[in-house]
Amino acid sequence: MQTPDAPFSFRKIAVPAFGPSILYGVSNGAILPVVALSARELDASVAMSGLIVALIGIGSLVSNIPAALMTSRYGERHAMVGAAVLSVLALLLCIVAGHAWLLAIGVFFIGMASSVFMLARQSYMIDAVPAYMRARALSTLAGTMRIGAFVGPFAGAALIHFIGLQGAYWIAIVAMIGAGLIAYHAPDMAPPGRRAGDAPQPKPRILDIARSHSKTFLTLGLGIVLVSAVRSSRQVVIPLWADHLGMNPSTTSLIYGLVAAIDMSVFYPAGTLMDRRGRRWVAVPSALLMGVALIGISLSSNIVFFLLVSMLLGLGNGISSGIVMTLGADSAPNEGRTEFLGIWRLVSDVGTSLGPVVLSAVTAVVSLALAVATMGAFGLGAAAVFWRWLPRSMPSRTKS
Repeated sequence: MQTPDAPFSFRKIAVPAFGPSILYGVSNGAILPVVALSARELDASVAMSGLIVALIGIGSLVSNIPAALMTSRYGERHAMVGAAVLSVLALLLCIVAGHAWLLAIGVFFIGMASSVFMLARQSYMIDAVPAYMRARALSTLAGTMRIGAFVGPFAGAALIHFIGLQGAYWIAIVAMIGAGLIAYHAPDMAPPGRRAGDAPQPKPRILDIARSHSKTFLTLGLGIVLVSAVRSSRQVVIPLWADHLGMNPSTTSLIYGLVAAIDMSVFYPAGTLMDRRGRRWVAVPSALLMGVALIGISLSSNIVFFLLVSMLLGLGNGISSGIVMTLGADSAPNEGRTEFLGIWRLVSDVGTSLGPVVLSAVTAVVSLALAVATMGAFGLGAAAVFWRWLPRSMPSRTKS
Protein backbone atom coordinates (compact mmCIF):
# COMPACT_ATOMS: atom_id res chain seq x y z
CA MET A 1 0.00 0.00 0.00
CA GLN A 2 1.04 3.55 -0.66
CA THR A 3 1.61 6.04 2.15
CA PRO A 4 1.38 9.84 2.05
CA ASP A 5 5.21 9.93 2.10
CA ALA A 6 5.67 7.55 -0.84
CA PRO A 7 5.74 8.95 -4.37
CA PHE A 8 2.62 8.13 -6.32
CA SER A 9 1.57 8.84 -9.88
CA PHE A 10 -1.73 8.13 -11.59
CA ARG A 11 0.27 7.55 -14.77
CA LYS A 12 1.73 4.33 -13.34
CA ILE A 13 -1.69 2.78 -12.79
CA ALA A 14 -3.65 4.55 -15.53
CA VAL A 15 -4.22 1.54 -17.78
CA PRO A 16 -5.12 -1.12 -15.14
CA ALA A 17 -7.10 1.36 -13.05
CA PHE A 18 -9.04 3.37 -15.61
CA GLY A 19 -8.82 1.32 -18.81
CA PRO A 20 -11.53 -1.18 -17.82
CA SER A 21 -13.80 1.68 -16.71
CA ILE A 22 -13.59 3.51 -20.04
CA LEU A 23 -14.27 0.29 -21.96
CA TYR A 24 -17.12 -0.63 -19.63
CA GLY A 25 -18.62 2.81 -20.28
CA VAL A 26 -18.27 2.30 -24.05
CA SER A 27 -20.03 -1.06 -23.76
CA ASN A 28 -22.92 0.32 -21.76
CA GLY A 29 -23.20 3.46 -23.87
CA ALA A 30 -23.32 1.41 -27.08
CA ILE A 31 -26.27 -0.78 -26.09
CA LEU A 32 -28.47 1.48 -23.97
CA PRO A 33 -29.95 3.40 -26.93
CA VAL A 34 -30.82 0.20 -28.84
CA VAL A 35 -32.17 -2.26 -26.25
CA ALA A 36 -35.71 -0.93 -26.57
CA LEU A 37 -35.42 -0.94 -30.36
CA SER A 38 -34.24 -4.55 -30.29
CA ALA A 39 -37.25 -5.46 -28.17
CA ARG A 40 -39.59 -3.75 -30.62
CA GLU A 41 -37.99 -5.69 -33.49
CA LEU A 42 -38.92 -8.87 -31.59
CA ASP A 43 -42.57 -7.69 -31.48
CA ALA A 44 -42.51 -6.59 -27.84
CA SER A 45 -45.03 -3.92 -26.88
CA VAL A 46 -43.90 -0.42 -25.94
CA ALA A 47 -44.54 -1.18 -22.25
CA MET A 48 -42.64 -4.47 -22.45
CA SER A 49 -39.75 -2.77 -24.25
CA GLY A 50 -39.50 -0.24 -21.42
CA LEU A 51 -39.50 -3.06 -18.86
CA ILE A 52 -36.70 -4.88 -20.72
CA VAL A 53 -34.57 -1.72 -20.62
CA ALA A 54 -35.28 -1.42 -16.88
CA LEU A 55 -33.98 -4.96 -16.33
CA ILE A 56 -30.40 -3.64 -16.49
CA GLY A 57 -31.03 -1.61 -13.33
CA ILE A 58 -33.07 -4.40 -11.72
CA GLY A 59 -30.32 -6.95 -12.41
CA SER A 60 -27.78 -4.62 -10.80
CA LEU A 61 -30.03 -3.93 -7.81
CA VAL A 62 -30.64 -7.56 -6.89
CA SER A 63 -27.01 -8.55 -7.45
CA ASN A 64 -25.25 -6.10 -5.14
CA ILE A 65 -25.06 -8.45 -2.14
CA PRO A 66 -24.05 -11.53 -4.20
CA ALA A 67 -21.49 -9.31 -5.95
CA ALA A 68 -20.00 -8.37 -2.58
CA LEU A 69 -19.78 -12.03 -1.52
CA MET A 70 -18.19 -13.02 -4.84
CA THR A 71 -15.65 -10.19 -4.77
CA SER A 72 -14.80 -10.90 -1.13
CA ARG A 73 -14.21 -14.59 -1.89
CA TYR A 74 -12.37 -14.46 -5.21
CA GLY A 75 -10.76 -11.00 -5.16
CA GLU A 76 -11.29 -7.89 -7.25
CA ARG A 77 -9.36 -8.94 -10.37
CA HIS A 78 -11.04 -12.32 -10.69
CA ALA A 79 -14.44 -10.77 -10.03
CA MET A 80 -13.91 -8.22 -12.81
CA VAL A 81 -12.79 -10.90 -15.25
CA GLY A 82 -15.79 -13.05 -14.34
CA ALA A 83 -18.13 -10.08 -14.78
CA ALA A 84 -16.63 -9.35 -18.21
CA VAL A 85 -17.14 -12.99 -19.28
CA LEU A 86 -20.74 -13.00 -18.04
CA SER A 87 -21.41 -9.70 -19.82
CA VAL A 88 -19.99 -11.02 -23.12
CA LEU A 89 -22.15 -14.16 -22.90
CA ALA A 90 -25.21 -12.05 -22.11
CA LEU A 91 -24.50 -9.75 -25.06
CA LEU A 92 -24.18 -12.77 -27.36
CA LEU A 93 -27.56 -13.97 -26.08
CA CYS A 94 -29.03 -10.57 -26.97
CA ILE A 95 -27.63 -10.91 -30.51
CA VAL A 96 -29.06 -14.40 -31.14
CA ALA A 97 -32.34 -13.82 -29.26
CA GLY A 98 -35.31 -14.78 -31.40
CA HIS A 99 -37.88 -13.89 -28.76
CA ALA A 100 -38.30 -10.92 -26.44
CA TRP A 101 -38.00 -13.09 -23.33
CA LEU A 102 -34.52 -14.25 -24.43
CA LEU A 103 -33.51 -10.62 -24.92
CA ALA A 104 -34.88 -9.87 -21.44
CA ILE A 105 -32.74 -12.63 -19.90
CA GLY A 106 -29.66 -11.31 -21.65
CA VAL A 107 -30.30 -7.75 -20.50
CA PHE A 108 -30.91 -8.92 -16.91
CA PHE A 109 -27.56 -10.74 -16.89
CA ILE A 110 -25.86 -7.61 -18.24
CA GLY A 111 -27.19 -5.79 -15.18
CA MET A 112 -25.92 -8.55 -12.88
CA ALA A 113 -22.48 -8.40 -14.46
CA SER A 114 -22.50 -4.63 -14.09
CA SER A 115 -23.02 -4.91 -10.34
CA VAL A 116 -20.07 -7.29 -9.92
CA PHE A 117 -17.81 -5.25 -12.19
CA MET A 118 -18.57 -1.93 -10.51
CA LEU A 119 -18.13 -3.22 -6.97
CA ALA A 120 -14.87 -4.98 -7.79
CA ARG A 121 -13.59 -1.91 -9.69
CA GLN A 122 -14.28 0.36 -6.71
CA SER A 123 -12.66 -2.02 -4.23
CA TYR A 124 -9.60 -2.41 -6.48
CA MET A 125 -9.18 1.35 -6.72
CA ILE A 126 -9.32 1.74 -2.95
CA ASP A 127 -6.30 -0.58 -2.70
CA ALA A 128 -4.46 0.81 -5.72
CA VAL A 129 -4.51 4.48 -4.67
CA PRO A 130 -3.27 6.06 -1.40
CA ALA A 131 -6.01 7.37 0.86
CA TYR A 132 -4.95 10.99 0.47
CA MET A 133 -5.75 10.79 -3.28
CA ARG A 134 -8.87 8.65 -2.95
CA ALA A 135 -11.48 11.23 -3.94
CA ARG A 136 -9.78 12.33 -7.15
CA ALA A 137 -9.12 8.67 -8.05
CA LEU A 138 -12.76 7.65 -7.59
CA SER A 139 -14.00 10.84 -9.26
CA THR A 140 -11.75 10.05 -12.21
CA LEU A 141 -13.04 6.47 -12.20
CA ALA A 142 -16.62 7.73 -12.48
CA GLY A 143 -15.59 10.37 -15.01
CA THR A 144 -13.87 7.87 -17.29
CA MET A 145 -17.00 5.73 -17.29
CA ARG A 146 -19.02 8.78 -18.33
CA ILE A 147 -16.56 9.51 -21.12
CA GLY A 148 -16.88 5.93 -22.29
CA ALA A 149 -20.67 6.12 -22.12
CA PHE A 150 -20.49 9.31 -24.22
CA VAL A 151 -18.32 7.60 -26.87
CA GLY A 152 -20.27 4.33 -26.89
CA PRO A 153 -23.39 5.48 -28.79
CA PHE A 154 -21.25 7.00 -31.56
CA ALA A 155 -19.20 3.82 -31.92
CA GLY A 156 -22.37 1.75 -31.92
CA ALA A 157 -24.03 4.01 -34.49
CA ALA A 158 -21.08 3.59 -36.86
CA LEU A 159 -21.42 -0.20 -36.92
CA ILE A 160 -25.23 -0.13 -36.89
CA HIS A 161 -24.99 1.72 -40.20
CA PHE A 162 -23.41 -1.39 -41.77
CA ILE A 163 -24.97 -4.40 -40.01
CA GLY A 164 -28.07 -3.13 -38.21
CA LEU A 165 -28.87 -3.04 -34.47
CA GLN A 166 -26.57 -5.98 -33.77
CA GLY A 167 -23.64 -3.67 -34.47
CA ALA A 168 -24.13 -1.97 -31.11
CA TYR A 169 -23.91 -5.29 -29.28
CA TRP A 170 -20.73 -6.27 -31.15
CA ILE A 171 -19.13 -2.96 -30.14
CA ALA A 172 -20.14 -3.72 -26.54
CA ILE A 173 -18.65 -7.23 -26.77
CA VAL A 174 -15.31 -5.96 -28.07
CA ALA A 175 -15.19 -3.31 -25.31
CA MET A 176 -15.99 -5.84 -22.57
CA ILE A 177 -13.38 -8.29 -23.86
CA GLY A 178 -10.86 -5.45 -23.68
CA ALA A 179 -11.95 -4.58 -20.13
CA GLY A 180 -11.65 -8.22 -19.06
CA LEU A 181 -8.18 -8.60 -20.58
CA ILE A 182 -6.89 -5.47 -18.86
CA ALA A 183 -8.33 -6.67 -15.53
CA TYR A 184 -6.78 -10.12 -16.03
CA HIS A 185 -3.29 -8.65 -16.54
CA ALA A 186 -3.62 -5.98 -13.83
CA PRO A 187 -1.43 -6.41 -10.73
CA ASP A 188 -3.01 -7.69 -7.51
CA MET A 189 -3.39 -5.26 -4.63
CA ALA A 190 -3.08 -6.18 -0.98
CA PRO A 191 -6.15 -5.24 1.12
CA PRO A 192 -5.62 -2.28 3.52
CA GLY A 193 -3.99 -3.20 6.79
CA ARG A 194 -2.65 -6.51 5.41
CA ARG A 195 0.41 -7.28 3.29
CA ALA A 196 0.33 -9.70 0.41
CA GLY A 197 1.18 -13.18 1.71
CA ASP A 198 -0.37 -12.71 5.18
CA ALA A 199 -2.95 -15.24 6.27
CA PRO A 200 -6.49 -14.24 5.18
CA GLN A 201 -8.79 -12.98 7.91
CA PRO A 202 -12.25 -14.50 8.56
CA LYS A 203 -14.90 -12.82 6.43
CA PRO A 204 -17.65 -11.03 8.41
CA ARG A 205 -21.25 -11.75 7.51
CA ILE A 206 -23.37 -9.26 5.59
CA LEU A 207 -25.91 -9.02 8.42
CA ASP A 208 -23.17 -8.33 10.96
CA ILE A 209 -21.81 -5.52 8.79
CA ALA A 210 -25.31 -4.09 8.35
CA ARG A 211 -25.94 -4.10 12.09
CA SER A 212 -22.58 -2.72 13.17
CA HIS A 213 -22.78 0.14 10.64
CA SER A 214 -26.52 0.76 10.84
CA LYS A 215 -26.04 4.39 11.93
CA THR A 216 -23.99 5.14 8.82
CA PHE A 217 -26.57 3.53 6.53
CA LEU A 218 -29.45 5.38 8.22
CA THR A 219 -27.75 8.80 8.13
CA LEU A 220 -25.31 9.17 5.25
CA GLY A 221 -27.20 6.38 3.49
CA LEU A 222 -30.29 8.61 3.41
CA GLY A 223 -28.27 11.30 1.64
CA ILE A 224 -27.03 8.71 -0.86
CA VAL A 225 -30.59 7.57 -1.59
CA LEU A 226 -31.73 11.17 -2.18
CA VAL A 227 -28.79 12.23 -4.33
CA SER A 228 -28.98 9.01 -6.38
CA ALA A 229 -32.68 9.63 -6.99
CA VAL A 230 -31.93 13.17 -8.19
CA ARG A 231 -29.12 12.03 -10.48
CA SER A 232 -31.21 9.31 -12.12
CA SER A 233 -34.23 11.56 -12.61
CA ARG A 234 -32.24 14.32 -14.32
CA GLN A 235 -31.87 12.18 -17.46
CA VAL A 236 -35.66 12.05 -17.75
CA VAL A 237 -36.38 15.62 -16.67
CA ILE A 238 -34.45 17.41 -19.43
CA PRO A 239 -36.17 15.74 -22.43
CA LEU A 240 -39.60 15.82 -20.74
CA TRP A 241 -39.39 19.52 -19.91
CA ALA A 242 -38.01 20.33 -23.35
CA ASP A 243 -41.05 18.61 -24.83
CA HIS A 244 -43.25 20.53 -22.37
CA LEU A 245 -41.80 23.78 -23.75
CA GLY A 246 -42.46 22.63 -27.32
CA MET A 247 -38.82 22.23 -28.39
CA ASN A 248 -37.99 20.10 -31.41
CA PRO A 249 -35.87 16.93 -30.95
CA SER A 250 -32.72 18.45 -32.45
CA THR A 251 -32.78 21.37 -30.01
CA THR A 252 -33.40 18.97 -27.14
CA SER A 253 -30.44 16.83 -28.20
CA LEU A 254 -28.22 19.89 -28.42
CA ILE A 255 -29.12 20.99 -24.90
CA TYR A 256 -28.60 17.45 -23.62
CA GLY A 257 -25.18 17.37 -25.29
CA LEU A 258 -24.15 20.69 -23.72
CA VAL A 259 -25.20 19.43 -20.30
CA ALA A 260 -23.20 16.23 -20.83
CA ALA A 261 -20.14 18.22 -21.89
CA ILE A 262 -20.22 20.27 -18.67
CA ASP A 263 -20.86 17.08 -16.70
CA MET A 264 -17.70 15.42 -18.07
CA SER A 265 -15.40 18.42 -17.70
CA VAL A 266 -15.35 18.97 -13.94
CA PHE A 267 -14.89 15.54 -12.32
CA TYR A 268 -11.13 15.84 -11.65
CA PRO A 269 -11.17 19.35 -10.10
CA ALA A 270 -14.02 18.21 -7.87
CA GLY A 271 -12.06 15.16 -6.71
CA THR A 272 -9.00 17.30 -6.05
CA LEU A 273 -11.07 19.70 -3.95
CA MET A 274 -12.47 16.80 -1.91
CA ASP A 275 -8.98 15.48 -1.21
CA ARG A 276 -7.58 18.88 -0.25
CA ARG A 277 -10.48 20.49 1.64
CA GLY A 278 -12.83 17.67 2.60
CA ARG A 279 -15.86 15.83 1.27
CA ARG A 280 -18.38 18.44 2.41
CA TRP A 281 -16.86 21.01 0.06
CA VAL A 282 -18.23 19.04 -2.88
CA ALA A 283 -21.06 16.87 -1.53
CA VAL A 284 -23.09 19.77 -0.15
CA PRO A 285 -22.67 22.21 -3.10
CA SER A 286 -23.34 19.50 -5.70
CA ALA A 287 -26.61 18.48 -4.04
CA LEU A 288 -27.59 22.14 -3.62
CA LEU A 289 -26.84 22.95 -7.27
CA MET A 290 -28.89 20.00 -8.53
CA GLY A 291 -31.77 20.81 -6.19
CA VAL A 292 -31.87 24.49 -7.13
CA ALA A 293 -31.48 23.69 -10.84
CA LEU A 294 -34.39 21.22 -10.81
CA ILE A 295 -36.61 23.73 -9.03
CA GLY A 296 -35.49 26.30 -11.62
CA ILE A 297 -36.44 23.93 -14.44
CA SER A 298 -39.91 23.51 -12.95
CA LEU A 299 -40.32 27.31 -13.08
CA SER A 300 -38.79 27.86 -16.53
CA SER A 301 -41.02 28.98 -19.38
CA ASN A 302 -38.52 29.89 -22.12
CA ILE A 303 -35.60 28.18 -23.83
CA VAL A 304 -32.87 30.51 -22.54
CA PHE A 305 -33.71 30.09 -18.86
CA PHE A 306 -34.23 26.36 -19.34
CA LEU A 307 -30.81 26.08 -20.98
CA LEU A 308 -29.13 27.97 -18.13
CA VAL A 309 -30.66 25.90 -15.32
CA SER A 310 -30.02 22.68 -17.27
CA MET A 311 -26.34 23.59 -17.52
CA LEU A 312 -26.37 24.31 -13.78
CA LEU A 313 -27.82 20.82 -13.30
CA GLY A 314 -24.99 19.39 -15.39
CA LEU A 315 -22.43 21.26 -13.29
CA GLY A 316 -23.93 19.94 -10.05
CA ASN A 317 -23.98 16.38 -11.36
CA GLY A 318 -20.47 16.71 -12.78
CA ILE A 319 -18.85 17.79 -9.53
CA SER A 320 -20.68 14.98 -7.73
CA SER A 321 -18.85 12.45 -9.92
CA GLY A 322 -17.55 9.67 -7.68
CA ILE A 323 -19.12 11.10 -4.52
CA VAL A 324 -21.12 7.94 -3.76
CA MET A 325 -18.05 5.73 -4.17
CA THR A 326 -15.84 8.10 -2.19
CA LEU A 327 -18.19 8.33 0.79
CA GLY A 328 -18.62 4.57 0.71
CA ALA A 329 -14.85 4.05 0.67
CA ASP A 330 -14.39 6.49 3.57
CA SER A 331 -17.08 4.78 5.66
CA ALA A 332 -16.09 1.18 4.90
CA PRO A 333 -14.19 -0.83 7.54
CA ASN A 334 -10.92 -2.52 6.63
CA GLU A 335 -12.31 -5.94 7.49
CA GLY A 336 -15.55 -6.60 5.67
CA ARG A 337 -14.99 -3.78 3.20
CA THR A 338 -16.49 -5.52 0.17
CA GLU A 339 -19.53 -6.59 2.21
CA PHE A 340 -20.01 -2.99 3.35
CA LEU A 341 -19.64 -1.68 -0.21
CA GLY A 342 -22.19 -4.22 -1.43
CA ILE A 343 -24.76 -2.82 0.99
CA TRP A 344 -23.69 0.72 0.08
CA ARG A 345 -24.27 0.02 -3.61
CA LEU A 346 -27.65 -1.50 -2.77
CA VAL A 347 -28.62 1.72 -0.97
CA SER A 348 -27.45 3.79 -3.96
CA ASP A 349 -29.31 1.59 -6.46
CA VAL A 350 -32.51 1.92 -4.42
CA GLY A 351 -32.24 5.68 -4.84
CA THR A 352 -31.44 5.35 -8.54
CA SER A 353 -34.56 3.22 -9.06
CA LEU A 354 -36.67 5.50 -6.86
CA GLY A 355 -36.02 8.74 -8.78
CA PRO A 356 -37.87 7.98 -12.05
CA VAL A 357 -40.66 6.23 -10.11
CA VAL A 358 -41.31 9.29 -7.94
CA LEU A 359 -41.10 11.54 -10.99
CA SER A 360 -43.66 9.44 -12.88
CA ALA A 361 -45.99 9.06 -9.90
CA VAL A 362 -46.16 12.77 -9.05
CA THR A 363 -46.56 13.65 -12.73
CA ALA A 364 -49.47 11.23 -13.07
CA VAL A 365 -51.20 12.44 -9.92
CA VAL A 366 -50.50 16.20 -10.06
CA SER A 367 -48.27 17.69 -12.78
CA LEU A 368 -44.83 17.49 -14.36
CA ALA A 369 -43.85 20.85 -12.81
CA LEU A 370 -44.53 19.62 -9.27
CA ALA A 371 -42.75 16.34 -10.02
CA VAL A 372 -39.59 18.16 -11.15
CA ALA A 373 -39.77 20.49 -8.13
CA THR A 374 -40.15 17.42 -5.87
CA MET A 375 -36.91 16.02 -7.23
CA GLY A 376 -35.36 19.44 -6.56
CA ALA A 377 -36.51 19.13 -2.94
CA PHE A 378 -34.77 15.74 -2.81
CA GLY A 379 -31.56 17.50 -3.80
CA LEU A 380 -31.94 20.10 -1.05
CA GLY A 381 -32.68 17.28 1.41
CA ALA A 382 -29.49 15.48 0.36
CA ALA A 383 -27.50 18.68 0.94
CA ALA A 384 -28.97 18.98 4.43
CA VAL A 385 -28.08 15.36 5.25
CA PHE A 386 -24.51 15.79 4.02
CA TRP A 387 -24.12 19.05 5.97
CA ARG A 388 -25.37 17.37 9.14
CA TRP A 389 -23.61 14.00 9.03
CA LEU A 390 -20.52 14.30 6.86
CA PRO A 391 -17.45 14.65 9.11
CA ARG A 392 -15.64 17.97 9.02
CA SER A 393 -12.30 16.17 9.30
CA MET A 394 -10.46 14.61 6.37
CA PRO A 395 -11.18 10.86 6.31
CA SER A 396 -8.25 10.25 3.98
CA ARG A 397 -5.81 11.82 6.46
CA THR A 398 -7.19 10.22 9.61
CA LYS A 399 -7.17 6.77 7.97
CA SER A 400 -3.68 7.33 6.61
